[in-house]
Amino acid sequence: MSNLEPHNPKSTAKIAGHPLHPMIIPFPIAFFVSVLATDLLYLSTGRAGFAEASTWLLGAGIATALLAAVLGFTDFLGEPRVRALRQAWLHMGGNLLAVVLEIVNLVMRANAATRGLVTSTDAILSAVVVVLLLFNGWMGWEMVYRGHVGVSDSAQDERRHA
Repeated sequence: MSNLEPHNPKSTAKIAGHPLHPMIIPFPIAFFVSVLATDLLYLSTGRAGFAEASTWLLGAGIATALLAAVLGFTDFLGEPRVRALRQAWLHMGGNLLAVVLEIVNLVMRANAATRGLVTSTDAILSAVVVVLLLFNGWMGWEMVYRGHVGVSDSAQDERRHA
C-alpha cells in the first residue's frame, strides 16, 4: 500500500470527503416505513386519505431509492475493496429486491379495480419491504463498522484524498 492509498475502502460518491449514499438513504427508508403505517391505518379505519398517502409515499420512496441506488452503485463499482465484501453484495441485492417489490406494489395499486384502496396484499408487500430494510440496513452498517467502508483513517488522510 502506498502512502497515497487510504487504508479503508473509500466511498467514491462524496462531497468534501463525506459519503453521499448514507446522507440519502434515510429518505426512502422513512417513506417505505410510512407506507406500511398508512396501509395499516387504512385497513383499520377505511379512510381513503390513508390509501392516497400510501400511494404518494410509495412514489417518493421509489424516487429517492433510485437516487440512493445510483450513489450506492457508484461506491460499489468505484472501489474494488467494497465489491470484495459479502455484506456489500447482500446489501445491494436486498435493496434492489425492496425497490422492485415497491414498484410492484405501486403498479398493483394502479389497478382500476382496486385504485384508491389498500388491499391486504399491498400491506403484506409493504411489511416484507420493511423487514428487508432492516436486513439491508444491518448489512450496510456491517460494511461501515466491520469493513470500514467510507471511514477516514484520520483527518489528514481525508484531506489528502478529498
